[in-house]
Amino acid sequence: MKLLRLGAPGAERPAVLADDGLVHDLTGLTHDIDGAFLAGGGVDRVRTALGAGTLPILDTAGLRIGAPVARPGKVVCIGLNYRDHAEETGATVPERPVVFMKDPGTVVGPHDRVLIPRGSQKTDWEVELAVVIGRRARYLDAPGDAPGVIAGYAISNDVSERAFQLELSPQWDLGKSCETFNPLGPWLVPADEVSDPQGLSLRLSVNGVLRQNGTTENMIFPVAHVVWYLSQYMVLEPGDVINTGTPAGVALGMPGTPYLRAEDTVELEIDGLGSQRQTFEDA
Repeated sequence: MKLLRLGAPGAERPAVLADDGLVHDLTGLTHDIDGAFLAGGGVDRVRTALGAGTLPILDTAGLRIGAPVARPGKVVCIGLNYRDHAEETGATVPERPVVFMKDPGTVVGPHDRVLIPRGSQKTDWEVELAVVIGRRARYLDAPGDAPGVIAGYAISNDVSERAFQLELSPQWDLGKSCETFNPLGPWLVPADEVSDPQGLSLRLSVNGVLRQNGTTENMIFPVAHVVWYLSQYMVLEPGDVINTGTPAGVALGMPGTPYLRAEDTVELEIDGLGSQRQTFEDA
């Protein structure tokens, strides 16, 4: 099953895409798919209701797909987490995870418009595996404890403005937290339905041209290590999102490759997690 939220921005309704392809309304079970839902056993309640056949079918015609998690408390990102991406950008392969934060207000739906900031010359793309936290994580003892706090996985586009990120400040926040810079979704796939988060292929194309084609197998720091590591320095709360890094193929790493401009279209997919498609426009 796959959890999703449908409707206009700010008025999404919770739903579930069942294995038979039918979408069911979850408003009788929860007001939203958020941290409280995930921490309170919401995924198991949905499974039980699906099995009992008690969930009404939802007509999805004309409904926008929103981000699958409402109001994440924080979006934590891992930079340079694929060796080929570090090498293509001329960065040293890190010995510890490179951590930065992204404004959670950047999170939008997987097919929503994305705004190129005013003054931008270097708006870039990054397909990433997103981890959604389902239980409070504080000082986990070992990476082996991480799977127990993960609610599920989704696709994330960690859109970046490289001049803002690298030329205007010693920190990356300016280039990462622009409006609409984190399309998420279309679904939240429960963690126990992703057999191996380190065995997923990631792909991204720009205007039909394949730019990124990698696998999470090549992460420098795998998902379990990232979650454990972060828990040593911050408290991860249910509903928090972790962007786990991107493989090679970003414009920054390919001299001569044009950055994004208005009317460009970006398409992303990760095995088993669905696909995204955004058209970019000027802010």
